[in-house]
Amino acid sequence: MTDTIPQDRVLIFDTTLRDGEQSPGATMTHDEKLEIAEMLDDMGVDIIEAGFPIASEGDFRAVSEIAQRSKNAVICGLARANPTDIDRAWEAVKHSKRPRIHTFIGTSPLHRQIPNLTMDEMAERIHDTVTQARNLCDNVQWSPMDATRTEWDYLKRVVEIAIKAGASTINIPDTVGYTAPAESADLIRRLIAEVPGADAVVFATHCHNDLGLATANSLAAVAGGARQIECTINGLGERAGNTALEEVVMALKTRHDIMPWSTGVDTTKIMAISRRVATVSGFPVQFNKAIVGKNAFAHESGIHQDGMLKNRENFEIMRPEDIGLAASSLPLGKHSGRAALRDKLKTLGFDLADNQLKDVFVRFKDLADRKKEVFDDDIIALMRISEDAAHDRLQLKSLAVTCGTAGPAEATIVMEIDGEEKTATMQGDGPVDASFKAVRALHASDSQLQLYQVHAVTEGTDAQATVSVRLEEGGNIATGQSADTDTVVASVKAYIHALNRLLVRRGKLGQDVKEVNYRDVG
Repeated sequence: MTDTIPQDRVLIFDTTLRDGEQSPGATMTHDEKLEIAEMLDDMGVDIIEAGFPIASEGDFRAVSEIAQRSKNAVICGLARANPTDIDRAWEAVKHSKRPRIHTFIGTSPLHRQIPNLTMDEMAERIHDTVTQARNLCDNVQWSPMDATRTEWDYLKRVVEIAIKAGASTINIPDTVGYTAPAESADLIRRLIAEVPGADAVVFATHCHNDLGLATANSLAAVAGGARQIECTINGLGERAGNTALEEVVMALKTRHDIMPWSTGVDTTKIMAISRRVATVSGFPVQFNKAIVGKNAFAHESGIHQDGMLKNRENFEIMRPEDIGLAASSLPLGKHSGRAALRDKLKTLGFDLADNQLKDVFVRFKDLADRKKEVFDDDIIALMRISEDAAHDRLQLKSLAVTCGTAGPAEATIVMEIDGEEKTATMQGDGPVDASFKAVRALHASDSQLQLYQVHAVTEGTDAQATVSVRLEEGGNIATGQSADTDTVVASVKAYIHALNRLLVRRGKLGQDVKEVNYRDVG
């Protein structure tokens, strides 16, 4: 295998099903492991570390079935440096078209204390176990766990032993995420230069993210001569996680000018597998996660949105289509500008003149100050504005409501009626009932409430509530609608607007129309 790897090629070794599943709470079912393995294989991952066969009967069965099902990828099983582990790993992967045994032992001073071995005793164990693995399988990977904290002379010694014993891949793990990029590159470079036989094997890098440097360290190791990167989907893994597959693959693809190495991964399938791994592992991807986070291709600030509308490359260094997204998004919020709002309105079918846009933009900003994100349905609701709303005889100025378990709800309302401000305070059976009574206290009406209906425009606790109120008075029917993030406010506005429509109806007694529809947004 090592003879066929060009110098400009980097092998992707995915350990989502092994190291990734070791994240507390990230255990996957048998069927989920098979599904993820199939997606990884289809994606073009070179090596899939399918699990730790000795860990449990379930892990053994999963690795074994993945090995039998795999089409292209090398299927690897992990084993500690003891005969039982290695035999078990081979039993699990031996039916793969391309099996690999990965055996390891901790070589740093701290880790040598765990099995209580001297340097010489550990060196002998490394020789014996790698030899055992090589006698079973012609593709053997060996790892000195905690390599970055292992004494340099001893690290060179044991790497040479593993190569002579038959390992074809030498993986150098930064087990605790302790190293820095310059050290990572230098370590690989020196091993290749100073260890006999190093030029005949593939050097790999396995970096943890404890200091947030996993991806940088992995790429630096490649610059130093490593030709295999160990990683996981979404960076899943022990503690702070591992190098994220999507990050290294897209870094290699995007910065080919300074990192002239290729991979066989189909990047257009990244988003699909990222979302699936997040679902089955129970680890949602953080919104600002590189490449696959919800916000990675989203732009809310007005400056960024305007730049994106003029030229996508102003604020994006890669295409969303390259990872399987349909397009970038311009989510609307309080930082958005007129350009983004106009663009959104056009996509929703509203083509506004500048003066119309100015009025809608004011209402949009008012709403955005009260919501974390303004959705399409919110924008549609904003457009439901009556041209004569400013001329209504009844207008809500302010509303204060007190409610809870201590006593009856109480509402204090300030309304402008024919240009004059009036105030009333009423109690009722709940905040809406109290508010409606306060309105009636200020504006006497014989109307009867026929319909009161509430539904959320969008999801979330800050969603706008759309309220419909239908009133009947002397055979005349008027319907008012309003939307607001405060359901009680929306209710009062809808009620007042229905009353305004009844007033309009009274002035048009000669017309045949019996119902007036009024829609407004808070």
